[in-house]
Amino acid sequence: MRTIAIAVIARKELVENKIVACLLGVTSFTLLTWLGAYVYIPLKATPIPITMQTLFVFLSGAILGKKLGTLSQTLYLTLGAVGIPFFVSGNFGIFHLFGPTGGYILGFVAASYIIGRILEKKENLFFIIASFIIGAIAIFTFGAGWLAFGLGFGIKKAFCLGVLPFIPGCIMKIAVATAITKSCLKRSKQLFY
Repeated sequence: MRTIAIAVIARKELVENKIVACLLGVTSFTLLTWLGAYVYIPLKATPIPITMQTLFVFLSGAILGKKLGTLSQTLYLTLGAVGIPFFVSGNFGIFHLFGPTGGYILGFVAASYIIGRILEKKENLFFIIASFIIGAIAIFTFGAGWLAFGLGFGIKKAFCLGVLPFIPGCIMKIAVATAITKSCLKRSKQLFY
């Protein structure tokens, strides 16, 4: 009898109102992206640190979908720009977006949208992995593009400093994001898409 009661409780929705679920989802991924900024490894050769943020950007698009995922990353960017210490190592302010990591932060918004867009109609393993790879390319394009053209690094130097050091970590984040997404994509579509 007790096992049946636990099973019933486990299946009961914790949040039955879809609007509340969406608000919690957006807030959660905004905060996870912020917390991911505090898990960072500075690199001597490049002004861009390794962070956990990309994992949460990938998951925001996959779990929340294109609209809510994009909203969570836009909220992250906006809160950091207006003065809340949301960026790497507690940085904040609109001028931080004009620094070396500014392009990557803008890329978070694009990546979340792209991933959600791809996965709204397809949900097999191939499309999950492909969406994360394309999302990573979007982040690298915005980030290295800003380094190359906005800050005058040039294309080759921007690629060497802004993309190459991050590929191994990105592959690991894609693997983790794929495992998480594969296990909960159908349920998250019911809640958030």
